[in-house]
Amino acid sequence: MIPNRSDTSSMHSETHLDTRPSVVARRPIAERLLEQALFSSRWLMAPFYVGLVAGLLLLLVEFVHRTINLFSHGFAARGEELTVAVLSLIDLSLMGNLLLMVIFAGYENFISRLDLERHDDRPQWMGHVGFGDLKLKLMTSIVAISAIQVLEGFMHIARLSDRELAWSVGLHLAFILSAVLLALMDRLSGQAKSGQPATPSAPQALRSDPRSFYK
Repeated sequence: MIPNRSDTSSMHSETHLDTRPSVVARRPIAERLLEQALFSSRWLMAPFYVGLVAGLLLLLVEFVHRTINLFSHGFAARGEELTVAVLSLIDLSLMGNLLLMVIFAGYENFISRLDLERHDDRPQWMGHVGFGDLKLKLMTSIVAISAIQVLEGFMHIARLSDRELAWSVGLHLAFILSAVLLALMDRLSGQAKSGQPATPSAPQALRSDPRSFYK
């Protein structure tokens, strides 16, 4: 059976469209090199996280110093002084947790993944904290640290003026308001994203159907 001429022409046209080179392969070498250089520039953030590790070491030194002072003078200290000393240790531990969270989540989100899936001591939240979650956790930690600072101020209320106490409470309330607004904006953006259908990006559409570029 001899195929119809229209069918033959349509087959030739489809073959011609399917065998066209993809747009990604046609990109100039300069463009590919520029994109590779831009992508490799993420490693410029690595010294920042190394500096945060150094800051974590300094926090450890300060924590050890305050712990030694607590045990050396703790037996002779009054209840309020002991409470303030313990609160200062909690404050440093929260700051250390904050730094550790920024180091791990920032490195995985902006530089490279940590190949620790088979490590027994890998924290469960690693690999699951996005940029939005990181902002919320940072604000939560800042609010907790600010609350401890306010509590320490009220423990030393005789040494502080009304102006200083008012500023301390005002800043703490500002941090709380910022955390609430940030959580609200993150929730609203999440609802907006969940309500919209997922549309493939241009490179994904070209890889799935190269003919879409010529339509």
